[in-house]
Amino acid sequence: MFHAPSTGLPADGQTPATTRRADLRLGVVIETVTIIWMLAEAVVALVAGFIARSASLESFGLDSVIELVGGGVLLWRLLAEQSGAAGDALDATERRASRIVGWALYALAAYIVLDVMFSLLLRARPDENWAGLGLAIAAALVMPILWRVKLRVARRIGSAALHADAACSATCAYMALVLLLGLVLTRATGWWWADALASLGLLYFVVREGHEALEEAKEAHS
Repeated sequence: MFHAPSTGLPADGQTPATTRRADLRLGVVIETVTIIWMLAEAVVALVAGFIARSASLESFGLDSVIELVGGGVLLWRLLAEQSGAAGDALDATERRASRIVGWALYALAAYIVLDVMFSLLLRARPDENWAGLGLAIAAALVMPILWRVKLRVARRIGSAALHADAACSATCAYMALVLLLGLVLTRATGWWWADALASLGLLYFVVREGHEALEEAKEAHS
């Protein structure tokens, strides 16, 4: 039986370099989508949160700002590799991206604690806000998709920073569900403190992701 000579290529005919370039292009596209989404999400959440005096909605908006910054850093990292960056320069970008995201998440955690304390002391009751409710539902649907694509690209190109950014997208989805729970409870029961407690529920996810991002920066350095 005749066998065609081996070309040394995968079954799809693509070389590892070609596959990596395709993964980088997909990464650039998904980070661009992330930046656009997070910009819109941050504006809606912060404006609606301040109007409604909602601690959890404001915290969600600030998390969107942090993910917007993280998305910008990751886009820079992917574009740098596309332009030929490699070795130590690329490793340094990886560590910088993880550190920026990690410390920014810790800063958000501190803000959440202070904002909740302020809301509880003043017995601030959030107003009904359909924009916040719609945003939470949309984020709960969109963010898992971004998470899955980022995670796939991160594994293929071996990017710890992109893996951390994927985790942030997953966290955003969890936060959207917690935010949704707080808004629904406040509307359904009239419990003025439900929104503040829902905001504290976000704290676990924020601190965990901040810790993991900083740990990944250390591992990339070692």
